[in-house]
Amino acid sequence: MPPEPNEVYPTSLGAILKIARETPWKATNEIERLLALPYARLYFAMAGVPWRRGWRLYGVPIIQRHRRSEMTIGEYMELRSTVRGNPLGANHPCILTTRRPGARLIIGDFFGMTGGSVVCEESITIGSRVVVGCNTVISDTDFHPLDAARRRENPLDGATKPVTIEDDVFIGMNSLILKGVRLGAGCVIGAGSVVTRDVPAGAVAAGVPAQVVR
Repeated sequence: MPPEPNEVYPTSLGAILKIARETPWKATNEIERLLALPYARLYFAMAGVPWRRGWRLYGVPIIQRHRRSEMTIGEYMELRSTVRGNPLGANHPCILTTRRPGARLIIGDFFGMTGGSVVCEESITIGSRVVVGCNTVISDTDFHPLDAARRRENPLDGATKPVTIEDDVFIGMNSLILKGVRLGAGCVIGAGSVVTRDVPAGAVAAGVPAQVVR
């Protein structure tokens, strides 16, 4: 079972003041988060993505949703889109995008990501309690055709294949999850990995291309 929200985010005045004294940058982050909240809620509404319980946004992400696509996100999502939001340093705001009619991006509860991108042309399904490390990219498309003639004719008609990330997966920072991959429940992807094939449930995979190492 996931933790109760007050176990992750202290709500008592004493606990909050202690955090502010010992880690003042966290207090600054929280103030900025609260000030940006009205704009963030409006931004998601304009993108056609319903706001859900427990979302925490440090900086406003980039949402690019095709109007004839589906983008569904569960409760208690946490996105960190500023350099100050994570000591590893986001290179850019989090980006969630569905690029074509019929694309389906489905994300479960307790999803966390810092400065990463999820790019969906066909189908990306992410389970619950998935943590995506800083500056990681998850994409179900090659973007551009490999054949030069096709690329000249239609430069954005790259091959696509669904991506599935099951519950409790942890993806280390600066990783790249490519089209057609299934990450089994509870698996771990090492930092800087390029994942081109399925990873079994509970396994640890790392490298370029990623291989199961444990």
